[in-house]
Amino acid sequence: MQLKKGFEVEYKKRHDALWPDLEKLLKSHGIRDYGIYLDENTLSLFALMTVEDPEKLKLLPEAPVMKKWWKYMGDIMETNADHSPLSTPLKPVFYLP
Repeated sequence: MQLKKGFEVEYKKRHDALWPDLEKLLKSHGIRDYGIYLDENTLSLFALMTVEDPEKLKLLPEAPVMKKWWKYMGDIMETNADHSPLSTPLKPVFYLP
């Protein structure tokens, strides 16, 4: 994902105050150990999470609170037309279990 320049503090502030209903939604869809990391040189955001059931993850974009969050974040991130974060899948090159 890509953060817009000058919004590093605001991005962290918004996530520090994550909406309880969004947290509940993410957990109810089997997401845990969720972290987002910022490359301060490029403003690229990298998310890493454990997902219990990938099929449940596919349902998140339809949840009203998810759509509301995306719209809320849209002014500080690069987004798609539906306000979801513009993201680029990364190719796995190494994994140590």
